[in-house]
Amino acid sequence: MTIRTNGALSRRTLLRGLGTALALPLLDSMIPARAAGGPIIRLGFVYTPNGMIPKGWLPATEGADFEITPTLRPLAPFREHMVVVSNLAHRTADALGDGGGDHARAGATWLTGVHPKKTEGSEIHAGISADQIAAKELGKQTQFASLELGLEEPSFAGGCDSGYSCAYTNTISWRGPTTPNPVQISPRAVFERLFGDGESTDPAARLKRMQQDRSILDYVNGDVARLEPKLGVRDKSKLDEYLESIRDIERRIQKAEQQTAVKTPVMERPIGIPESFEEHARLMSDLMVVAFQTDMTRVITYMFAREGSNRAFPELGVPEGCHVVTHHQNDAAKIAKAQVVEEFRAKSFAYLVKRMAEVQDGDGTLLDHTLLLYGAGIRDGNSHDHIDLPLALLGGKSAGIKGGRHVRAGKSTPMTNLLVTMLDRVGVPVDTLGDSTGKMDQLAGV
Repeated sequence: MTIRTNGALSRRTLLRGLGTALALPLLDSMIPARAAGGPIIRLGFVYTPNGMIPKGWLPATEGADFEITPTLRPLAPFREHMVVVSNLAHRTADALGDGGGDHARAGATWLTGVHPKKTEGSEIHAGISADQIAAKELGKQTQFASLELGLEEPSFAGGCDSGYSCAYTNTISWRGPTTPNPVQISPRAVFERLFGDGESTDPAARLKRMQQDRSILDYVNGDVARLEPKLGVRDKSKLDEYLESIRDIERRIQKAEQQTAVKTPVMERPIGIPESFEEHARLMSDLMVVAFQTDMTRVITYMFAREGSNRAFPELGVPEGCHVVTHHQNDAAKIAKAQVVEEFRAKSFAYLVKRMAEVQDGDGTLLDHTLLLYGAGIRDGNSHDHIDLPLALLGGKSAGIKGGRHVRAGKSTPMTNLLVTMLDRVGVPVDTLGDSTGKMDQLAGV
């Protein structure tokens, strides 16, 4: 461990063991070491595909008295932490002479605001995304500049939508105009990336631990025992809760691996992916929380599915693909099924919000210190348009965001104005992003 001599624990204190380096969450004992800098603000972007049924998502009234619609219902407990934002658009996702391909353009523009080049070949071209603009600056202070997470296997090869490359539908993160970032969907791979020993590339130590079926915590117990006498009562409680959350994540990954090994002898997916969407989403959400909590990264993108996804949800009574039911053509039965899936995804997002609200982080919670954007790049999967996008901003209290409201912007205000505002609030100001025309001061209640 590295301990500061001025009496405060270093923000970079690590618990070490065989092939392992376990970062610590923010403890009270670390506050003197960073009090002058104020709270760390994180950015999270959570994407849901195929748009949402407008009547199920969009509140009819503005301001603090907005009603909780069916799709927003899972987020009702966090109403005071939420700003529903309407009338934002990505007109750069319109055809602009390129014909079909609205799903591809929705994914490519969501964080870039740049109309992608229509191609199925290697000459893909979009724009740098907001998360990567932030990562370039905020990543100077963290182990990982950013994480790109997802729940469906990505593929960048070939075409996925009316002549557009699969690169446009399979990620929302672009390091540069020609460099899409693939998502990681394996909880085991994310866990090993976060908690592998950053100073050792020896795979034998990690393999030995896995073969012995021992927890990562077994290897850091000595460091934990040496650290605990230096902590106050509240810090000990925080540390215990954090370590138990790590152990719980490990248990669930191991359970998923055991189930996969039994049920799928021929492995087509990475080991450790739960068959249940809900458990997969919860595992990735818990890993996202840990990554933020330990300040391993301050920027994460998270895709519930690739844009245009046609995953079926028979457990919800939706045996058809979710893409199929969004093409409802005003069929009431299909609309109802689409809303069931959309509310289910909102429930998974609400789990992430709940976990972040439960984690103490300095003088507030992880949610207070995170700007978390949830939404889609298509308004309605039936009409395939890119106006009045379904969007909600959660958290951000320490960044000056005033929650508990429905904010209706001017008609077809560029969504990039919201992204520029988010970047500004985390200390990464930019003049423009894609088709942006300014910042959204109304998010702070101005």
